[in-house]
Amino acid sequence: MAEGHHMHNPLAQFEVHPYLPLKLGHLDFSFTNASLWMFIATSTIGLLMYQGARQRQLVPGRWQSLSEVLTEFVSNTMEDVTGEHGLKYFPLLFTLFLFILGCNLMGMLPYSFTVTSHIIVTFALAICVFLFCTLLAIFVHGPGKFLHFFVPSGIPVIMIPMMFVIELVSYLARPISLSLRLAINMMVGHTLMKVIAGFVFMLGLWGAFPVAFLVLLTGFEIGIAILQAYIFAILTCVYLNDALHLH
Repeated sequence: MAEGHHMHNPLAQFEVHPYLPLKLGHLDFSFTNASLWMFIATSTIGLLMYQGARQRQLVPGRWQSLSEVLTEFVSNTMEDVTGEHGLKYFPLLFTLFLFILGCNLMGMLPYSFTVTSHIIVTFALAICVFLFCTLLAIFVHGPGKFLHFFVPSGIPVIMIPMMFVIELVSYLARPISLSLRLAINMMVGHTLMKVIAGFVFMLGLWGAFPVAFLVLLTGFEIGIAILQAYIFAILTCVYLNDALHLH
């Protein structure tokens, strides 16, 4: 009975299970289902990009077309937000976008694991972006000018301390909001799909309408997976633009 309840529990799909347990003191280095699907996503993305770049042709094939579309999409997005000066950091944004997109889409496969539904994964990505942009801003503009970023121009002197604290708290909240947005959207979407599919299965509603609705819901969730990868990428561009120009 407990096993059957676990199978229909919509949150069971987010549980992390160790495949190769490995602990060193209080540190856990186990190879888990999350590790496996991150490896699968990374390997798949690497293989697709390798296939696209292996044989460059004047009339591109399907793999070359896919890699070129992805590259141009990320490049154009970055240039629109950060300008030409931001393109030197294109490898960072391209890697982030493809990794998140790959993990999101891999999570749509049956019996897979959605890595980006875990806040620890999304926060690790977000804190890397946050630290990189912060250090970049300090390196480009210097510590003194960087601190002026938290003091909007034109405000009365008496309000500077309060505005500095408000702007600093808002700035420090960036990695939290960036990571929560991705993790919550992926978790809620997959939970909703599991709940609705469970109702359809239990009630035996395998007519044309329920199946069509599930297909439509799956398509919608795939769209959300792509959109969330794009949102993470474009917010990273915004933070990079702030670091480069201190807007």
